[in-house]
Amino acid sequence: MEVKVTTLDGAEDGSVTLDEAIFGLEPRADILQRMVRWQLARRQAGTHKSKTRTEVHGTTKKMYKQKGTGGARHGAKTAPQFRGGGKAFGPVVRSHEHDLPKKVRALALKLALSAKAKGDNLIVVSDVAVGEPKTKALRERFAKLGLGNALIIGGPAVDENFALAARNIPDVDVLPVAGLNVYDILRREKLVLTKAAVDAIGERFK
Repeated sequence: MEVKVTTLDGAEDGSVTLDEAIFGLEPRADILQRMVRWQLARRQAGTHKSKTRTEVHGTTKKMYKQKGTGGARHGAKTAPQFRGGGKAFGPVVRSHEHDLPKKVRALALKLALSAKAKGDNLIVVSDVAVGEPKTKALRERFAKLGLGNALIIGGPAVDENFALAARNIPDVDVLPVAGLNVYDILRREKLVLTKAAVDAIGERFK
């Protein structure tokens, strides 16, 4: 698959060949959904917690006598039905992670890349480096490329000036190639890859 390479100013800078085994697959919504669910589950802190009746501080004195009151028999105010009592079957600290085979995760990333390529939402640029960290100047460059909502993937390390200039632009994310993931690809309209990122992705799936 032949794709034109542009500069940040919108000028043509040759072309690059994308591997059909990575960028030419037929997207599958079921695999992408499983991958996004797996990623979001791993991000959950799982620190929600409520106190049970054994953890609530309260007197152990019997509330009222066993018989003769006309009411139900109770022995502790820490029971769940009373105000201030412990919660029955409340949330506990736990991990929300679940297993997803490594091959499925690799396939999902390929499918996400293929979905952007097939939808004409993939842009390859020669490099993402700027001389000064100026947000206004970078926003003008993005306008030339039609980037209003985009994920930009640099090489092994993102240019520091570029990252500083882009971080104040809404709906634009910048990641090194090691941070490439399905969720961030799908949540942005455009995917911008540098030539270094394309080479790194090819090496990753060899």
